[in-house]
Amino acid sequence: MAYTGSAIIRKTLTMILAGGQGERLSPLTLHRTKPSVPFGGKYRIIDFALSNCLNSGLRKIYVLTQYKSDSLNRHIYEAWNIFNPELGEFIYSIPPQQKISNNWYTGTANAIFQNLNLFEDHLVDYVLLLSGDHIYKMDYLKMIQYHVEKKAALSIASLYVPKDTASRFGVLEIDKNYKVISFVEKPKRPPEIPDRPGQSFVNMGIYVFNAKILKDVLENMQKEKLDNSDFGKHVIPYMIKQNFNIQAFRFEDENKKEKPYWVDVGTLDSYYAASMDLISVTPEFNLYDANWPLRTIQIQSPPVKTISHEGERVGRAFNSLISDGSVISGGLVERSILSPNVRVNSYSYVTDSIIMNNCNIGRHSRIRRAIIDKNVTVPEGTEIGFDTETDKKRFTVSETGIVVIPKNYVF
Repeated sequence: MAYTGSAIIRKTLTMILAGGQGERLSPLTLHRTKPSVPFGGKYRIIDFALSNCLNSGLRKIYVLTQYKSDSLNRHIYEAWNIFNPELGEFIYSIPPQQKISNNWYTGTANAIFQNLNLFEDHLVDYVLLLSGDHIYKMDYLKMIQYHVEKKAALSIASLYVPKDTASRFGVLEIDKNYKVISFVEKPKRPPEIPDRPGQSFVNMGIYVFNAKILKDVLENMQKEKLDNSDFGKHVIPYMIKQNFNIQAFRFEDENKKEKPYWVDVGTLDSYYAASMDLISVTPEFNLYDANWPLRTIQIQSPPVKTISHEGERVGRAFNSLISDGSVISGGLVERSILSPNVRVNSYSYVTDSIIMNNCNIGRHSRIRRAIIDKNVTVPEGTEIGFDTETDKKRFTVSETGIVVIPKNYVF
């Protein structure tokens, strides 16, 4: 039977893996999981995958949580409680419940294995599996339609990268028809794409499975006492060995730029770089595309305000993203991102920095190349980002010299 787009959507269940610790993003992940880390002033990282789901028409969503999930659960409830169960729509957070063992989720595939009962709660033919900690734009319906047309057991979203950089990823080897014939995590000699010499196909961690096949494979691996914890390390190689029809789907970027945009902000430096891109004249990632809206919580805050007083007390902001409720009172903000309800006081200077919700920058303070997490009051006359050795005594400093001040820090 050939399904229409709407029929495919009705028969697809989306499961988002959002339980990662994100240790390399510490201290931003001291109190929250990585998908819950703020990004772009007003968003959370998970908002991009969820916005993709909404723009793709997918409205049956489970978010599998694990570590430090309070912040994420609250955000999903407050920002994404928009679906109507009467129409078969929902978004639910699913924590580990030790349904089949005494373990927490031990890997991506194990998280699904522990929740196979959720498949049975709905009449679904396809399962879309996503990671909650990547930033990109993608119409998932195109991938699911490709999966159906190819009569695949599994389809893997894949990205072209130069062969000499592919060894950092899981790499797919494909034939001329884009059928996957092998999969290797971080190979020393990545295989090339047959019709694109010098390039390799890397796994994006976005999968479409036939629901029954996914259930059968995980259960069979368990019966055979094979490790079924991780999709990349265990499940995909097993399915290749069993000669399942596995297809590579070439990533189609809805960001509409010359270079495809898919970013894993896994380190402080990559997080900072991706954030600073947003304030460039022509950002690689476009927040302002009305044809692909990005949703998040809309905080009830007053408009942004700049206040100038006499003399040098001029409230100014240049080349910056300023979120609702922020007040720049006689200070100068350059090339920075301010989240909601930030106050920058007189004679202070903030440059090349990320200031998160409810922070107060005291008078005569100077902030440079810093990330200041939520609810921090910077005392009058404080300098951050100008003396690396002094900063290292109090704060985390990244490899490239970004100073990171944790949430609720008290000076």
